[in-house]
Amino acid sequence: MLKGRLEAFSDGVIAIIITIMVLELKVPQGTTAQALHPLIPIFISYMFSFIFIGIYWNNHHHLLHAAKKISGRILWANHHLLFWLSLVPFVTAWMGENHPAVIPASCYGVVLLMAGIAYYGLAHELIRENGPNSDIALALGKDYKGVVSTVLYACAIPLAFVSVWISYVIYIGVAVMWFIPDQRIEKHLP
Repeated sequence: MLKGRLEAFSDGVIAIIITIMVLELKVPQGTTAQALHPLIPIFISYMFSFIFIGIYWNNHHHLLHAAKKISGRILWANHHLLFWLSLVPFVTAWMGENHPAVIPASCYGVVLLMAGIAYYGLAHELIRENGPNSDIALALGKDYKGVVSTVLYACAIPLAFVSVWISYVIYIGVAVMWFIPDQRIEKHLP
């Protein structure tokens, strides 16, 4: 099976996710700078989620670039990832409209956690299909970065009930960790 179709489909879904998110940004009610004030939390939520989606797109691109073979299991693992990413616009809008609120912030964390688990699963399906000595397997190694991200998301969800701001700091910390596309793959491939 060729990976080009999987990449094209994923790119299309991610483009739609970003489009849906930007459509949630409403025109201010007025023409003064003060009219923008209520939109600040919504815009910050959008910007943050846009960065997360961009991080996933960059790393997804690198992941598939390193793969030589694609299977049906990989297609389903990719759909699993896209499903969770497709929920990002919903939790982004909910969190932005109700900032700072515990349940939207923790639900945002659930979606990020599940997307992280799905990405981890996709990476390991690709390793399984391409073999333990494949470029992708050697590049990812033990994938400590993926494990640490998942653990941090899992911690951020209940911590939202202590302080929403703690969860936000954790989400930002994970984004900073992944902001530069996964160098392990870039360094390993010719």
